[in-house]
Amino acid sequence: MKPESDIILHKKNEVYLQVECERSIARELNDFFSFEVPEARFMPSYKNRVWDGKIRLFDSRTNQIYSGLGSYIREFAEKRSYSITGGATIPLSIYKENVKSFISSLELPIEPRDYQVDAVHHSIRNGRSLLVSPTASGKSLIIYILIRYYQKLMLSGDGNCILLLVPTTSLVEQMFSDFKEYGWNSEYYCHRIYAGKDKESEKFCYISTWQSLYQQPRKYFDRFAVIFGDEAHTFKADSLKKIMNKTVSCRFKYGLTGTLDGTQCHRLILEGLFGPVKQVTTTRQLIDKKQLSDIKVTGIVLTYPKEECIIRGYQDEIKYITGHSKRNNLIRNLSVDQSGNTLVLFTLIKHGELLYKLIKEKTNDVHLVYGATDTQTREGIRKLTEESEGRVLVASFGVFSTGINIRNLHNIIFASPYKSRIRNLQSIGRGLRLHDSKVNAKLYDIADDFNNKNHTIKHFVERINIYNQEEFDYEIHKVQM
Repeated sequence: MKPESDIILHKKNEVYLQVECERSIARELNDFFSFEVPEARFMPSYKNRVWDGKIRLFDSRTNQIYSGLGSYIREFAEKRSYSITGGATIPLSIYKENVKSFISSLELPIEPRDYQVDAVHHSIRNGRSLLVSPTASGKSLIIYILIRYYQKLMLSGDGNCILLLVPTTSLVEQMFSDFKEYGWNSEYYCHRIYAGKDKESEKFCYISTWQSLYQQPRKYFDRFAVIFGDEAHTFKADSLKKIMNKTVSCRFKYGLTGTLDGTQCHRLILEGLFGPVKQVTTTRQLIDKKQLSDIKVTGIVLTYPKEECIIRGYQDEIKYITGHSKRNNLIRNLSVDQSGNTLVLFTLIKHGELLYKLIKEKTNDVHLVYGATDTQTREGIRKLTEESEGRVLVASFGVFSTGINIRNLHNIIFASPYKSRIRNLQSIGRGLRLHDSKVNAKLYDIADDFNNKNHTIKHFVERINIYNQEEFDYEIHKVQM
Protein backbone atom coordinates (compact mmCIF):
# COMPACT_ATOMS: atom_id res chain seq x y z
CA MET A 1 0.00 0.00 0.00
CA LYS A 2 1.45 3.33 -1.04
CA PRO A 3 1.93 5.82 1.83
CA GLU A 4 -0.28 8.92 1.86
CA SER A 5 2.74 11.21 1.37
CA ASP A 6 6.16 10.91 -0.22
CA ILE A 7 7.76 11.94 3.07
CA ILE A 8 6.26 11.35 6.52
CA LEU A 9 7.96 12.79 9.60
CA HIS A 10 7.52 11.13 12.99
CA LYS A 11 8.84 12.43 16.30
CA LYS A 12 11.13 9.69 17.62
CA ASN A 13 12.07 11.57 20.79
CA GLU A 14 13.22 15.05 21.83
CA VAL A 15 16.42 14.69 19.78
CA TYR A 16 15.47 12.99 16.50
CA LEU A 17 12.83 12.91 13.79
CA GLN A 18 12.16 9.61 12.06
CA VAL A 19 11.79 10.06 8.28
CA GLU A 20 9.59 7.63 6.39
CA CYS A 21 10.25 7.70 2.63
CA GLU A 22 11.43 5.68 -0.36
CA ARG A 23 15.11 4.75 -0.52
CA SER A 24 15.63 7.01 -3.53
CA ILE A 25 14.33 10.00 -1.55
CA ALA A 26 16.51 9.01 1.42
CA ARG A 27 19.56 9.15 -0.86
CA GLU A 28 18.52 12.63 -1.98
CA LEU A 29 18.13 13.71 1.64
CA ASN A 30 21.55 12.31 2.41
CA ASP A 31 23.06 14.45 -0.36
CA PHE A 32 21.02 17.52 0.63
CA PHE A 33 22.26 17.37 4.25
CA SER A 34 25.92 16.59 3.42
CA PHE A 35 28.56 19.28 3.81
CA GLU A 36 32.28 19.44 3.21
CA VAL A 37 34.27 20.30 6.32
CA PRO A 38 36.55 23.33 5.82
CA GLU A 39 40.23 22.31 5.83
CA ALA A 40 39.31 18.62 6.12
CA ARG A 41 42.20 17.85 3.77
CA PHE A 42 44.63 18.65 6.60
CA MET A 43 43.09 16.12 9.00
CA PRO A 44 44.74 12.69 9.49
CA SER A 45 41.52 10.74 8.94
CA TYR A 46 41.09 12.40 5.54
CA LYS A 47 44.73 11.97 4.58
CA ASN A 48 44.52 8.27 5.53
CA ARG A 49 41.33 7.93 3.44
CA VAL A 50 39.31 6.79 6.44
CA TRP A 51 36.92 9.75 6.01
CA ASP A 52 35.77 11.64 2.91
CA GLY A 53 35.81 15.06 4.63
CA LYS A 54 32.04 15.48 4.85
CA ILE A 55 29.53 15.85 7.68
CA ARG A 56 26.16 14.19 7.10
CA LEU A 57 23.23 15.40 9.16
CA PHE A 58 20.79 12.83 7.76
CA ASP A 59 21.56 9.25 8.82
CA SER A 60 20.66 7.13 5.80
CA ARG A 61 21.08 3.92 7.85
CA THR A 62 18.31 4.82 10.31
CA ASN A 63 16.49 7.57 8.36
CA GLN A 64 16.86 9.87 11.37
CA ILE A 65 17.73 13.57 11.55
CA TYR A 66 17.92 16.16 14.32
CA SER A 67 14.43 17.30 15.29
CA GLY A 68 15.26 20.97 14.77
CA LEU A 69 15.70 20.42 11.03
CA GLY A 70 12.10 19.58 10.18
CA SER A 71 11.60 22.91 8.40
CA TYR A 72 14.56 22.19 6.13
CA ILE A 73 13.07 18.83 5.14
CA ARG A 74 9.84 20.61 4.23
CA GLU A 75 11.89 23.08 2.19
CA PHE A 76 13.60 20.13 0.48
CA ALA A 77 10.22 18.53 -0.30
CA GLU A 78 8.71 21.74 -1.66
CA LYS A 79 11.60 22.36 -4.07
CA ARG A 80 11.26 18.83 -5.43
CA SER A 81 7.45 18.71 -5.41
CA TYR A 82 7.34 15.88 -2.88
CA SER A 83 4.29 15.65 -0.63
CA ILE A 84 5.09 15.72 3.09
CA THR A 85 3.20 15.31 6.37
CA GLY A 86 4.18 15.56 10.04
CA GLY A 87 7.01 17.29 11.81
CA ALA A 88 5.39 20.71 12.14
CA THR A 89 5.50 22.51 15.50
CA ILE A 90 2.68 24.75 16.66
CA PRO A 91 3.78 27.75 18.79
CA LEU A 92 2.14 28.22 22.17
CA SER A 93 -0.46 30.94 22.42
CA ILE A 94 1.05 33.33 24.92
CA TYR A 95 0.71 37.10 24.77
CA LYS A 96 3.70 39.40 25.10
CA GLU A 97 1.83 41.42 27.71
CA ASN A 98 1.68 38.32 29.91
CA VAL A 99 5.44 37.86 29.49
CA LYS A 100 6.00 41.49 30.44
CA SER A 101 3.80 41.04 33.51
CA PHE A 102 5.81 37.99 34.57
CA ILE A 103 9.10 39.88 34.11
CA SER A 104 7.76 42.73 36.25
CA SER A 105 6.98 40.25 39.01
CA LEU A 106 10.68 39.33 39.21
CA GLU A 107 11.51 42.86 40.45
CA LEU A 108 14.78 42.92 38.53
CA PRO A 109 17.40 45.54 39.45
CA ILE A 110 17.64 46.54 35.77
CA GLU A 111 14.99 47.13 33.13
CA PRO A 112 15.13 44.51 30.35
CA ARG A 113 15.47 46.00 26.89
CA ASP A 114 12.79 45.48 24.25
CA TYR A 115 14.84 42.92 22.31
CA GLN A 116 15.40 40.89 25.50
CA VAL A 117 11.66 40.81 26.16
CA ASP A 118 11.08 39.78 22.53
CA ALA A 119 13.66 36.99 22.87
CA VAL A 120 11.97 35.64 26.02
CA HIS A 121 8.53 35.80 24.40
CA HIS A 122 9.79 34.05 21.25
CA SER A 123 11.49 31.33 23.31
CA ILE A 124 8.44 30.57 25.46
CA ARG A 125 6.14 30.47 22.42
CA ASN A 126 8.34 28.06 20.46
CA GLY A 127 9.84 25.89 23.20
CA ARG A 128 13.11 25.70 21.26
CA SER A 129 15.30 28.31 19.67
CA LEU A 130 18.83 29.30 18.74
CA LEU A 131 19.09 32.89 19.91
CA VAL A 132 21.82 34.88 18.13
CA SER A 133 22.63 38.04 20.04
CA PRO A 134 26.01 39.81 20.12
CA THR A 135 28.41 39.86 23.02
CA ALA A 136 27.39 42.37 25.72
CA SER A 137 23.73 42.32 24.65
CA GLY A 138 22.61 40.73 27.93
CA LYS A 139 22.21 37.03 27.13
CA SER A 140 22.58 36.06 30.79
CA LEU A 141 19.50 38.13 31.66
CA ILE A 142 17.49 36.38 28.93
CA ILE A 143 18.59 33.02 30.34
CA TYR A 144 17.75 34.09 33.89
CA ILE A 145 14.22 35.24 32.99
CA LEU A 146 13.55 31.98 31.16
CA ILE A 147 14.87 29.92 34.08
CA ARG A 148 12.60 31.78 36.47
CA TYR A 149 9.65 31.28 34.09
CA TYR A 150 10.17 27.52 34.02
CA GLN A 151 10.76 27.48 37.76
CA LYS A 152 7.27 28.88 38.16
CA LEU A 153 5.88 26.08 35.98
CA MET A 154 7.73 23.21 37.62
CA LEU A 155 8.43 21.79 41.03
CA SER A 156 12.04 20.92 41.76
CA GLY A 157 12.80 17.19 41.66
CA ASP A 158 13.45 14.32 39.24
CA GLY A 159 12.58 15.27 35.70
CA ASN A 160 12.00 18.91 36.64
CA CYS A 161 15.47 20.41 36.85
CA ILE A 162 17.22 22.86 34.56
CA LEU A 163 20.68 22.49 33.03
CA LEU A 164 22.77 25.45 31.87
CA LEU A 165 25.84 24.36 29.89
CA VAL A 166 28.76 26.78 29.47
CA PRO A 167 32.23 26.27 27.94
CA THR A 168 34.46 27.46 30.82
CA THR A 169 34.69 27.35 34.60
CA SER A 170 34.85 31.15 34.62
CA LEU A 171 31.43 31.27 33.01
CA VAL A 172 30.02 28.88 35.61
CA GLU A 173 31.03 31.31 38.34
CA GLN A 174 29.96 34.35 36.33
CA MET A 175 26.46 32.98 35.67
CA PHE A 176 26.13 32.08 39.34
CA SER A 177 27.16 35.63 40.26
CA ASP A 178 24.91 37.24 37.62
CA PHE A 179 21.85 35.37 38.86
CA LYS A 180 22.59 36.57 42.37
CA GLU A 181 22.82 40.16 41.12
CA TYR A 182 19.43 39.75 39.41
CA GLY A 183 17.92 38.96 42.79
CA TRP A 184 17.92 35.13 42.97
CA ASN A 185 19.17 33.05 45.88
CA SER A 186 21.87 31.34 43.82
CA GLU A 187 23.30 29.47 46.80
CA TYR A 188 19.96 27.81 47.41
CA TYR A 189 18.84 27.13 43.84
CA CYS A 190 22.03 26.68 41.77
CA HIS A 191 24.49 23.80 41.74
CA ARG A 192 27.85 24.52 40.09
CA ILE A 193 29.71 21.73 38.30
CA TYR A 194 33.27 21.70 37.03
CA ALA A 195 36.47 19.80 37.85
CA GLY A 196 36.30 18.35 41.36
CA LYS A 197 32.63 19.24 41.92
CA ASP A 198 29.89 16.73 42.67
CA LYS A 199 27.64 16.01 39.69
CA GLU A 200 24.61 15.19 41.81
CA SER A 201 22.46 17.67 43.69
CA GLU A 202 18.96 18.29 45.01
CA LYS A 203 19.09 21.84 43.69
CA PHE A 204 16.87 23.11 40.89
CA CYS A 205 19.38 24.62 38.44
CA TYR A 206 22.65 22.94 37.41
CA ILE A 207 25.31 25.27 35.95
CA SER A 208 28.05 23.15 34.41
CA THR A 209 30.89 23.11 31.94
CA TRP A 210 30.13 20.66 29.16
CA GLN A 211 33.49 18.96 29.77
CA SER A 212 32.23 17.85 33.19
CA LEU A 213 29.14 16.04 31.89
CA TYR A 214 29.74 14.61 28.43
CA GLN A 215 30.70 11.18 29.81
CA GLN A 216 27.59 10.88 31.97
CA PRO A 217 25.11 8.14 30.96
CA ARG A 218 21.87 8.97 29.19
CA LYS A 219 19.83 8.37 32.34
CA TYR A 220 21.64 11.25 34.08
CA PHE A 221 20.01 13.75 31.73
CA ASP A 222 16.46 12.49 32.33
CA ARG A 223 16.21 14.86 35.30
CA PHE A 224 16.35 17.95 33.05
CA ALA A 225 13.17 19.44 31.61
CA VAL A 226 14.95 22.49 30.18
CA ILE A 227 18.48 22.81 28.78
CA PHE A 228 20.36 25.98 27.88
CA GLY A 229 23.55 25.99 25.84
CA ASP A 230 25.35 29.29 26.35
CA GLU A 231 28.03 30.20 23.79
CA ALA A 232 26.26 27.63 21.60
CA HIS A 233 28.76 28.02 18.73
CA THR A 234 30.99 25.61 20.69
CA PHE A 235 28.36 22.86 20.33
CA LYS A 236 29.75 21.59 17.03
CA ALA A 237 32.34 19.67 19.08
CA ASP A 238 31.63 15.93 19.19
CA SER A 239 31.55 15.76 22.99
CA LEU A 240 28.91 18.51 23.14
CA LYS A 241 26.79 16.74 20.55
CA LYS A 242 27.09 13.60 22.67
CA ILE A 243 25.47 15.46 25.56
CA MET A 244 22.61 16.75 23.44
CA ASN A 245 22.08 13.33 21.86
CA LYS A 246 21.39 11.98 25.36
CA THR A 247 18.67 14.54 26.14
CA VAL A 248 15.91 12.41 24.60
CA SER A 249 13.27 13.38 27.18
CA CYS A 250 14.07 17.10 27.48
CA ARG A 251 11.40 19.12 25.68
CA PHE A 252 12.68 22.71 26.02
CA LYS A 253 16.09 23.54 24.55
CA TYR A 254 17.68 26.93 23.98
CA GLY A 255 21.03 27.80 22.48
CA LEU A 256 22.52 31.28 22.80
CA THR A 257 25.48 32.65 20.94
CA GLY A 258 26.98 35.94 19.88
CA THR A 259 27.79 34.82 16.35
CA LEU A 260 27.84 31.87 13.97
CA ASP A 261 30.88 31.00 11.89
CA GLY A 262 29.16 31.72 8.56
CA THR A 263 29.03 28.13 7.27
CA GLN A 264 25.69 26.46 6.56
CA CYS A 265 26.78 23.22 8.21
CA HIS A 266 27.57 24.95 11.51
CA ARG A 267 24.20 26.68 11.53
CA LEU A 268 22.25 23.52 10.70
CA ILE A 269 23.96 21.50 13.43
CA LEU A 270 22.99 24.11 16.02
CA GLU A 271 19.46 24.49 14.66
CA GLY A 272 19.11 20.71 14.69
CA LEU A 273 20.09 20.57 18.36
CA PHE A 274 18.23 23.65 19.62
CA GLY A 275 15.76 24.91 17.03
CA PRO A 276 15.48 27.63 14.37
CA VAL A 277 17.67 30.73 14.50
CA LYS A 278 16.23 33.90 16.00
CA GLN A 279 18.36 37.01 15.43
CA VAL A 280 17.75 38.95 18.65
CA THR A 281 19.69 42.10 17.74
CA THR A 282 23.01 43.13 16.18
CA THR A 283 26.12 44.90 17.38
CA ARG A 284 25.54 47.82 15.04
CA GLN A 285 21.94 48.27 16.26
CA LEU A 286 23.11 48.33 19.87
CA ILE A 287 25.91 50.80 19.12
CA ASP A 288 23.51 53.08 17.26
CA LYS A 289 21.10 52.99 20.21
CA LYS A 290 23.99 53.81 22.60
CA GLN A 291 23.43 50.49 24.36
CA LEU A 292 26.97 49.35 23.53
CA SER A 293 30.16 51.32 23.34
CA ASP A 294 31.29 52.30 19.86
CA ILE A 295 34.56 50.79 18.69
CA LYS A 296 37.47 52.16 16.70
CA VAL A 297 39.73 49.61 15.02
CA THR A 298 43.34 50.45 14.24
CA GLY A 299 45.11 47.96 12.03
CA ILE A 300 48.88 48.03 12.55
CA VAL A 301 50.60 46.28 9.65
CA LEU A 302 54.22 45.50 10.44
CA THR A 303 56.48 45.30 7.39
CA TYR A 304 59.89 43.62 7.47
CA PRO A 305 63.18 44.03 5.59
CA LYS A 306 63.46 42.05 2.37
CA GLU A 307 66.06 39.69 3.85
CA GLU A 308 63.55 38.68 6.55
CA CYS A 309 60.76 37.91 4.06
CA ILE A 310 61.90 34.37 3.28
CA ILE A 311 59.83 32.49 5.84
CA ARG A 312 58.29 29.22 4.68
CA GLY A 313 55.08 27.80 6.13
CA TYR A 314 52.60 28.95 8.75
CA GLN A 315 54.34 27.43 11.79
CA ASP A 316 57.66 29.06 10.90
CA GLU A 317 55.84 32.34 10.45
CA ILE A 318 54.23 32.17 13.89
CA LYS A 319 57.49 31.12 15.53
CA TYR A 320 59.27 34.04 13.89
CA ILE A 321 56.81 36.82 14.74
CA THR A 322 56.13 35.70 18.32
CA GLY A 323 59.85 35.67 19.02
CA HIS A 324 60.60 38.97 17.26
CA SER A 325 61.98 41.33 19.92
CA LYS A 326 60.99 44.59 18.18
CA ARG A 327 57.47 43.31 17.60
CA ASN A 328 57.06 42.23 21.22
CA ASN A 329 58.45 45.52 22.50
CA LEU A 330 55.96 47.38 20.30
CA ILE A 331 53.11 45.40 21.87
CA ARG A 332 54.54 46.03 25.35
CA ASN A 333 54.79 49.78 24.77
CA LEU A 334 51.37 49.97 23.13
CA SER A 335 49.71 48.21 26.08
CA VAL A 336 51.24 50.37 28.82
CA ASP A 337 50.68 53.64 26.92
CA GLN A 338 46.89 53.23 26.84
CA SER A 339 44.56 54.93 29.28
CA GLY A 340 42.08 52.71 31.10
CA ASN A 341 42.29 48.92 31.21
CA THR A 342 43.82 46.92 28.38
CA LEU A 343 43.38 43.30 27.26
CA VAL A 344 46.28 41.76 25.31
CA LEU A 345 45.21 38.53 23.61
CA PHE A 346 47.67 35.82 22.57
CA THR A 347 47.53 32.29 21.16
CA LEU A 348 50.73 30.53 22.27
CA ILE A 349 51.47 30.20 26.00
CA LYS A 350 55.19 30.94 25.56
CA HIS A 351 54.32 34.14 23.74
CA GLY A 352 51.91 35.16 26.49
CA GLU A 353 54.51 34.51 29.17
CA LEU A 354 57.08 36.56 27.25
CA LEU A 355 54.68 39.51 26.80
CA TYR A 356 53.75 39.35 30.49
CA LYS A 357 57.42 39.48 31.47
CA LEU A 358 58.09 42.44 29.16
CA ILE A 359 55.06 44.41 30.34
CA LYS A 360 55.93 43.73 33.96
CA GLU A 361 59.19 45.62 33.36
CA LYS A 362 57.04 48.73 32.86
CA THR A 363 54.18 48.20 35.34
CA ASN A 364 53.22 45.95 38.22
CA ASP A 365 49.53 46.24 37.32
CA VAL A 366 49.70 43.35 34.87
CA HIS A 367 48.10 39.88 35.09
CA LEU A 368 48.60 36.70 33.08
CA VAL A 369 45.57 34.48 32.47
CA TYR A 370 45.48 31.26 30.44
CA GLY A 371 44.11 27.72 30.64
CA ALA A 372 46.17 26.72 33.68
CA THR A 373 44.96 29.72 35.72
CA ASP A 374 42.47 28.40 38.27
CA THR A 375 38.88 29.63 38.32
CA GLN A 376 39.13 31.58 41.57
CA THR A 377 42.22 33.46 40.37
CA ARG A 378 40.53 34.33 37.06
CA GLU A 379 37.46 35.62 38.85
CA GLY A 380 39.62 37.63 41.25
CA ILE A 381 41.47 39.28 38.35
CA ARG A 382 38.18 40.02 36.61
CA LYS A 383 36.74 41.74 39.69
CA LEU A 384 39.98 43.66 40.33
CA THR A 385 39.98 44.96 36.76
CA GLU A 386 36.31 45.89 37.01
CA GLU A 387 37.02 48.01 40.08
CA SER A 388 40.30 49.72 39.06
CA GLU A 389 42.12 51.54 36.26
CA GLY A 390 45.42 51.06 34.44
CA ARG A 391 45.37 47.24 34.47
CA VAL A 392 46.86 45.17 31.67
CA LEU A 393 45.47 41.65 31.23
CA VAL A 394 47.65 39.35 29.14
CA ALA A 395 45.25 36.53 28.32
CA SER A 396 44.88 33.63 25.93
CA PHE A 397 42.20 33.82 23.24
CA GLY A 398 40.76 30.55 24.53
CA VAL A 399 40.12 31.87 28.04
CA PHE A 400 39.18 35.51 27.55
CA SER A 401 37.58 35.62 24.11
CA THR A 402 34.36 33.97 25.32
CA GLY A 403 31.89 35.05 27.93
CA ILE A 404 34.09 37.05 30.33
CA ASN A 405 32.24 40.14 31.48
CA ILE A 406 34.41 43.21 32.18
CA ARG A 407 32.58 46.48 31.61
CA ASN A 408 35.59 48.54 32.66
CA LEU A 409 37.69 47.47 29.65
CA HIS A 410 38.86 50.15 27.25
CA ASN A 411 41.44 48.64 24.90
CA ILE A 412 42.04 45.30 23.18
CA ILE A 413 45.25 44.28 21.42
CA PHE A 414 45.36 41.28 19.09
CA ALA A 415 48.95 40.19 19.71
CA SER A 416 48.56 36.97 17.72
CA PRO A 417 47.04 36.42 14.28
CA TYR A 418 43.68 34.65 14.25
CA LYS A 419 41.19 34.27 11.42
CA SER A 420 38.19 32.65 13.16
CA ARG A 421 35.14 34.88 12.70
CA ILE A 422 33.61 33.68 15.97
CA ARG A 423 36.71 34.12 18.10
CA ASN A 424 37.46 37.56 16.70
CA LEU A 425 33.94 38.91 17.25
CA GLN A 426 33.73 37.34 20.69
CA SER A 427 37.06 38.95 21.58
CA ILE A 428 35.94 42.35 20.34
CA GLY A 429 32.81 42.00 22.43
CA ARG A 430 34.96 42.09 25.59
CA GLY A 431 35.39 45.83 25.05
CA LEU A 432 31.89 46.84 23.97
CA ARG A 433 30.13 46.93 27.33
CA LEU A 434 29.19 50.39 28.52
CA HIS A 435 31.03 51.99 31.42
CA ASP A 436 31.03 55.52 32.85
CA SER A 437 34.77 55.87 32.21
CA LYS A 438 34.57 54.87 28.55
CA VAL A 439 33.83 57.04 25.48
CA ASN A 440 34.50 54.22 23.06
CA ALA A 441 36.49 51.02 22.85
CA LYS A 442 39.74 50.69 20.93
CA LEU A 443 40.98 47.61 19.12
CA TYR A 444 44.57 47.36 17.88
CA ASP A 445 44.83 44.58 15.31
CA ILE A 446 48.47 43.72 14.65
CA ALA A 447 49.36 42.04 11.37
CA ASP A 448 52.64 41.03 9.74
CA ASP A 449 53.37 41.57 6.07
CA PHE A 450 56.05 39.52 4.32
CA ASN A 451 55.53 40.81 0.76
CA ASN A 452 51.76 40.13 0.84
CA LYS A 453 52.17 36.38 0.41
CA ASN A 454 52.25 35.08 3.96
CA HIS A 455 49.47 33.47 6.00
CA THR A 456 49.13 36.10 8.70
CA ILE A 457 48.54 38.98 6.28
CA LYS A 458 45.85 36.85 4.58
CA HIS A 459 44.22 36.33 7.98
CA PHE A 460 44.32 40.10 8.51
CA VAL A 461 42.47 40.64 5.23
CA GLU A 462 39.79 38.20 6.44
CA ARG A 463 39.46 40.17 9.67
CA ILE A 464 39.08 43.40 7.69
CA ASN A 465 36.22 41.73 5.82
CA ILE A 466 34.60 41.01 9.18
CA TYR A 467 34.97 44.65 10.24
CA ASN A 468 33.31 45.73 7.00
CA GLN A 469 30.43 43.30 7.51
CA GLU A 470 29.94 44.52 11.08
CA GLU A 471 30.20 48.18 9.97
CA PHE A 472 33.10 48.95 12.34
CA ASP A 473 35.16 52.06 11.67
CA TYR A 474 38.79 51.19 11.01
CA GLU A 475 42.03 52.65 9.76
CA ILE A 476 45.27 50.94 8.77
CA HIS A 477 48.82 52.09 9.50
CA LYS A 478 52.04 50.52 8.28
CA VAL A 479 55.06 50.32 10.57
CA GLN A 480 58.47 49.38 9.24
CA MET A 481 60.24 47.00 11.58
